[in-house]
Amino acid sequence: MRRMRCRSRTICLSLAFITIFLHLLLAFVSLPIYYQPCDPLLPPRTHILRDLALNGYTSVGISGPAESPTDAQRKDYSDKDANKDAKGHVQTPSAVESGLSKLEALFDHPLYNMPSPPIPEDDWLLKMKPKIKESEKSSLMWVSGSQEGYENVQWNSSSTSHPPWLRFHLGISRWQLYPHPDPNMESLTQQLATHRIVSAVQKSGGTQLKLVMSFPNYGQAMFKPMKQERDEETNYDLYYFSDFERHNAEIAAFHLDRILGYRRVPPVVGRLVDVVKEIKDVTTDRKLARTFFSSPVGSVCFYGQCTYYCSTEHAVCGRPRDLEASLAVMLPDLSLAVRRSWRSPWRRSYSRSKLAKWETEPDYCSTVKKTPPYNKGTRLVDFMDLVILDFLMSNMDRHHYETFEKFGNNTFLVHLDNGRAFGRHSKDEPSILVPLEQCCRIRRSTWLRLRLLSLPQYRLSDVMRTSLSQDPLHSVAPLLSEPHLAALDRRLKTVLETVSRCQKTPSEDSGDDVIYDDISNFKDMVTPAG
Repeated sequence: MRRMRCRSRTICLSLAFITIFLHLLLAFVSLPIYYQPCDPLLPPRTHILRDLALNGYTSVGISGPAESPTDAQRKDYSDKDANKDAKGHVQTPSAVESGLSKLEALFDHPLYNMPSPPIPEDDWLLKMKPKIKESEKSSLMWVSGSQEGYENVQWNSSSTSHPPWLRFHLGISRWQLYPHPDPNMESLTQQLATHRIVSAVQKSGGTQLKLVMSFPNYGQAMFKPMKQERDEETNYDLYYFSDFERHNAEIAAFHLDRILGYRRVPPVVGRLVDVVKEIKDVTTDRKLARTFFSSPVGSVCFYGQCTYYCSTEHAVCGRPRDLEASLAVMLPDLSLAVRRSWRSPWRRSYSRSKLAKWETEPDYCSTVKKTPPYNKGTRLVDFMDLVILDFLMSNMDRHHYETFEKFGNNTFLVHLDNGRAFGRHSKDEPSILVPLEQCCRIRRSTWLRLRLLSLPQYRLSDVMRTSLSQDPLHSVAPLLSEPHLAALDRRLKTVLETVSRCQKTPSEDSGDDVIYDDISNFKDMVTPAG
């Protein structure tokens, strides 16, 4: 008996020693792997962008962690990996870093950082309300505890207390919607992508469905839902005024506008929205609420009320509840900042048979140049900036544009409503570029930036791809397919060739040069493209 106990004790001790040895061996082998980073280290300026590109924001609270895609999302988007290009090749971290360095180099270029004098007080669109009484410690107070879902907000004269949307409004000047660089942009886009939605109502007017979303800090955003797949091209037999508005086009237009150095499109962010939790359950719009239904496969759908495409046949549906959408920050209320709508001189006829005047008169621009407000100031070259933006993204639906009434005719054009852009990548629309061809007039700063973007070290498609990778929806699928990005380079070449032809053609108007010199000190900053 005693021998058996000794033998058992020996066996137990042996097994214990063997177990400890195996654990130590396993720990020794796995130690180098455990401490090896999964991704190469990025410079301090790029880690936030990397996180946005690879993880994205979610529609939970601002402090909530990023959620993994649902099973339905994995099934629907299994062939659209966010880290693959159009050919299915994995985008390596080094490729992402390369594109990011191009984008950073572009925005660091002197053409995007030209010195400017201090902005006069009258050139700001809005000002904070002054103190009413000396005893009051805050210059502005907004308390609304009676409204369910909204936060009690107190703002004082310090800009650090202002929510991102208010800082955006206060940053609008006579010449641009936001500065470059804009320290408020990250927090503003984060609000659009992550903040809790407390209200959703349909926006009145317009031809297609769009909603106004409200946040707890009283910020608001324009919501446009996903209508078709990213890779789906517009039917060639479809008239431009019958086309769908695309959520990814609104997002891409914001990024392209910023890359061109305009800063005239309000910031737009992509977001996955829960159709039930973030629209149906929070809406106070009875007309909108009556249009919700479940599809035969269990998806939650709604269609709202509008002039076109608001019916059960054109309903917007979640998968089964998650819906892709673009959210654009709202401009200041019209009661605070009146906007004037201008009819485009090159507006299309919006008829299936009738042509517009500019389509039949080759010398149409000479008439426009004699007509206010195009007969003086920068309005004509401002419009040409918009024409170039529209041609690059193939937007034929530019019937009007807007300006802030406060600044009169001496101000920038607000580039709104870009949802019908990026419909076709296989065909360019030359008629969009007719104003530039007829007028042969362009800003020097715009011309130089276009030439810069045609160079290999700043190639437009590369910086556009990288910029779009920072949007939260990139984690679902790239917002523009590779053919669309290639089309940008092709169309940019066409714009530069058009300007080159203009320079070779003598102008009939004496002293009317092709290049409007708004930055004479930067004449030799960029070498010619090609």
